[in-house]
Amino acid sequence: MSIRILHWLRAILILGLIACGWYMTGRAEDDPTAAILYPNHKQFGVLAWLLALAQIGLRWRYRAVLPHAPDALRPWEKRLSHITHRLIIALTILTPLLGYAMSSSLTDGDGVPFFFVSHVPEILPKNDAAFAVFQALHAYSAYILLACVLLHMAGTVKHRLQDRGGPTDVLPRMV
Repeated sequence: MSIRILHWLRAILILGLIACGWYMTGRAEDDPTAAILYPNHKQFGVLAWLLALAQIGLRWRYRAVLPHAPDALRPWEKRLSHITHRLIIALTILTPLLGYAMSSSLTDGDGVPFFFVSHVPEILPKNDAAFAVFQALHAYSAYILLACVLLHMAGTVKHRLQDRGGPTDVLPRMV
């Protein structure tokens, strides 16, 4: 699978998961829509985690041929781009793991489904105090991930509009 295709799949998946998480947590527990959204959010979160692992593997395998930040970028732009990319990758690993920990530790939780597998094995003990910690960390990491994605998108748009066709216009290599 192309790294470019994987990038766009992950982008759509991450934005969808964040929107779904925000929407479903604002619903009442007995809301029938929430009953559909929660298990789907969980299984697509596992998928996002697996795709993030695949991307890390592909980036490592093809690291010699991956494009680097354009030389025309200012030093602070290169640093910001590098940090933002690393945070996005780290948070696409961390956020689903925190969601798994949250679901796994909830005393009355129903586990984490994954499409054709009934449930991902739960390895954490049931503990509602731990659930509350994981719930907060999952939410914070999702918001930080969203901020990083928005910063990534803003940088792309800025360079596209300001430098269309110029040395810092990175959009053509992303599509």
